[in-house]
Amino acid sequence: MADDAAEPKSSGSTTDGEPESAGVTAYAGQAPPPPYRVMAADRWALVAGLTAVVVLSALVGWLGFRAYQSHTAEVQRNIYLEVARQGAVNLTTFDYQHVDADVQRILGSATGSFYDNFSHRSRSFVDTVKRSQSKSAGTVTEAGVESQTRDQGQVLVAVTVKTVNSGRAEQEPQALRMRITVHKVGDGGKVSNVAFLS
Repeated sequence: MADDAAEPKSSGSTTDGEPESAGVTAYAGQAPPPPYRVMAADRWALVAGLTAVVVLSALVGWLGFRAYQSHTAEVQRNIYLEVARQGAVNLTTFDYQHVDADVQRILGSATGSFYDNFSHRSRSFVDTVKRSQSKSAGTVTEAGVESQTRDQGQVLVAVTVKTVNSGRAEQEPQALRMRITVHKVGDGGKVSNVAFLS
């Protein structure tokens, strides 16, 4: 019995009341890795994950920006094209009976040096059209943007013009080519220069 008192019986628990198996880890039969290795592996995984997120975010942002730029350039291109087409029609379509309104329509869609030049010559243009009792109708047959920047675009426009003068036989349609410069004004554009091409 004295031996019984000297040796405590194994009750499956330690002196602090926790089961003995609590100290057993998943590394049974082998030494656990040093704690700094586990922390280093976790850090590398975290760094790699964060790097991937940053790279993907940058890529998505760059692609989004490029798509926005492309869309903006396409919208500008369409504005330049439409303004140039309408400008060509305005320049080649007039009627002696309401030529003053036709001139105002041209000036309303003009800006810069073209506006200045046309406004100075408009009086003689009106007089000539009224004197010859001319009627003219222009139709755009082709148009394309030659070049563009953020603020302006150059558009090549091909126009067929039918002109009738009082007391004369109807003339053959005339083919004209123009290089029209459109300057951005607000959300739209206005014609700032017109050059007739041979």
